[in-house]
Amino acid sequence: MSFWAAFVMGTAAFIIISWQFSIKARRYHGIARFFAFESILALFLLNVRFWFKEPLSFLHIFSWIFLTASLFLAIQGAYLLGKLGRPEGQFENTTRLVVRGAYKFIRHPLYGSLAFLGLGIFLKRVMSLTLILAFIDLAAVYLTARIEEKEMLARFGGEYAVYMTKTKMFIPFLI
Repeated sequence: MSFWAAFVMGTAAFIIISWQFSIKARRYHGIARFFAFESILALFLLNVRFWFKEPLSFLHIFSWIFLTASLFLAIQGAYLLGKLGRPEGQFENTTRLVVRGAYKFIRHPLYGSLAFLGLGIFLKRVMSLTLILAFIDLAAVYLTARIEEKEMLARFGGEYAVYMTKTKMFIPFLI
């Protein structure tokens, strides 16, 4: 399958997912998240041929570290939201604020996972275009988190405001 065919099919899937799980429910962080998904898809399609070339090179070792961190955050974040967040209907529609596990240290493990995924894929083959796409991913993830924080403040009020003062957005003790 060609790059463009795969990109168009992936884009169509992301539009459906964004509409179904966020925008339809008036959770507008899905619009910004769409651009994170798109940049990761483009990075993956551009770099997939280089995934296992020189797997022990300096950049690839860092790539594997980012990819492993991404997987860990995605699994733990999704599990905790599903188990402790007690979603009503859709996965994102949590009824309780989750402050355990990864959420004890960072507010956005799932978005951190997207950032680490983009960085991990970017490091498989560094070039100007992939650098731009990695920057788009990071900017989109940051914007998504900021929009969602406004939604969470509206949903959980002062409880979320206090939580924000105790945790970092993406990297414990730093960012």
